[in-house]
Formats: sequence, C-alpha cells, structure tokens
Amino acid sequence: MSGCAIEAKQLCKRFGSVRAACGVSLRVPASRFLALLGASGCGKTTVLRMLAGFVTPDGGSITLGGEVVYDDAVRVPPEKRRLGMVFQEYALFPHMTVAGNIGYGLPPGERRGPRIDEMLELVGLPGLGNRMPHELSGGQQQRVALARALAPEPAAILLDEPFSNLDAALRVRVRTDVRDILRHAGVTAVFVTHDQEEALSLSDEVAVMMNGRIVQTGPPASVYRSPVNREVATFLGDANFLSGQATGRRVQCELGEIITEQPYHGGVEVMLRPEDLALSTYGETQAVIEDLQFFGHDQLVQMRLPSGATLRSRLLGAPGAYQRGQRVAVRVNGPAMIYPVDAAG
Repeated sequence: MSGCAIEAKQLCKRFGSVRAACGVSLRVPASRFLALLGASGCGKTTVLRMLAGFVTPDGGSITLGGEVVYDDAVRVPPEKRRLGMVFQEYALFPHMTVAGNIGYGLPPGERRGPRIDEMLELVGLPGLGNRMPHELSGGQQQRVALARALAPEPAAILLDEPFSNLDAALRVRVRTDVRDILRHAGVTAVFVTHDQEEALSLSDEVAVMMNGRIVQTGPPASVYRSPVNREVATFLGDANFLSGQATGRRVQCELGEIITEQPYHGGVEVMLRPEDLALSTYGETQAVIEDLQFFGHDQLVQMRLPSGATLRSRLLGAPGAYQRGQRVAVRVNGPAMIYPVDAAG
C-alpha cells in the first residue's frame, strides 16, 4: 500500500463536561509507525478508539486507505474498518488455544491453517499453537495478541498501551520485537503510550497530545530536540532552563554566549538537555557539583550556578571523575532551543 493509510481531521469528543478530544488531526503514511504520546487523561486512548470505531466522534472525519469511514454522512462499523487492535490487557480468549486465538478472525477454509502457522512463525512462536494462553509468559501473550491482529491482513494496526503490563526488563525486549515484527510485515501502526522513551525509540513519528489536543507532530529526534514549547520539552525528557537575552541567533546567559536554533531578539528561556552539557576542570569554573547518580552506562550530575540555578548534566564514562563539592566549568554542545519569555511555559 502506498499513500496515506490513516487520516483524521478535526476529531472532537466530549464526555459530559470533559473534552477528551478537541480538533484532533493526524496523518499516518502507509507502512509507518506513529506513537500517540501523552500523559494519562490527555485523550489519546479516546482518539485511538474513535479510529477503531469503538467511540463515535462528535465531529470530524476519519479516512482509512483513502476510504471515508466516518464523517457527517458515513458511519462504517468497527468490524468493517479492516483495522487490527491490540489491547493493553491482550484480551486473549482463555478457553482457546494459541492457534484458536490467532485464527479467530479468519474465515474457515484451507488457507486458515497455513495462515496461523505463518503468523506463529512471524511472531517467533512456531510450534506453540496448541498451548493455552495461561501457559505462556506475558511477552508471549503479547505476541499472540499481535499475531491475532495481523492474521486477517488489516490495513493498519492500533495498539493501546501494549507494553504497560510487562515488567521493565521484559518491556524493552518485547517492544523491540514488536517493532521488528510490524516492520517486517510492512503494516501501518498507531500506538498509544504515556512512556516517552517507548515513543521515541519505537516510532517513525511522534504526535504529542495534551489536554485533548495534538500540540506537536514530527520525527522522534525532531520532537525531542526542538519541542514546540516548554511544556512539551519537560514532558519529553529532562531539561534545564536558564534566563537569557537573545540577539539574532546568539543568546547571553549565565553560561556565557550560546548559539541558538532560531533567531530572536529579547528575553528568552534557554532549554538545554542534560546531554548537551559537558563538564571540565579546566577553564573558568561556573558551577559546584551537588549530587551524582550513577546508572552504569552513564551518570547524572547535578550542579548549582552562582545565581542559585541548578543544572543537570548526563555524562558517559567512568564514575569517580567528579566529586560532590567540586567546582567545574560547563560547556554547551551544539545550538540550544529558546522560548520567548512571554511565551514560555
């Protein structure tokens, strides 16, 4: 399939006095993986369920593979939308075997058995068709749910917080497996998550949702490096902010002169990710180390500037290079994002 697989325009939904979705629009090209990322209660699951047909919008339109499935005049039911759904709790039928679950949505016929075997192979569970769901691990159950969704060859797959029931160690492995399976199948996918790391590491595109609205959409690196505002910046990861005065593409702040991503003239807040800050014992000391947290692959160093402002720097390398109470020079790597003071936050 080529072109746009899923397109929603100006979707709205209200539950009583609560606006779950306010003019939500998104576009997912075929064979792409979009993460709908937001905090609990922001409306992301409501949007997913509107795409699936489980929730009826109050307004807007939905087009799947070029066919309108919802607007003022059209109401295509969920079972005719050719969408696969993977639920947070997997929703496997406990009384059916793995093969029975995978084949549930398939028509009877000679192709049914081979298709089930094909799906078991795809998700890495060959030979387990006769197992019952309770005999599988959480990660295996997740794969069965994915195989069941893929078996009828849907136009797209929708996943609702698909990894939240897994423990932390298993979650990382399973989500990588799911990404690889979906890419191998060449299927379009939209998955809902509140986990920033999950969204950034798995998707081709991230749509950040807040208070019923999509506030920014783009490739993971772009959204992370150039968040549209301070709220998105802090939601997507750890961020430092310093007051400054911008002149064109340069800003003067407590760390000296910094190059900026965009030109501006006037008061700004400078956003610096912890990995943007390099430390040194050479040069003019600008900060005092207050705390260090070692994570194995890196360490987080918290410092205080003379003004009282705190900064966090994430450093690769061996522990022990820096100590609490040590004075260090701070260098900014690369250009920084800035937010005009009157628009900050």
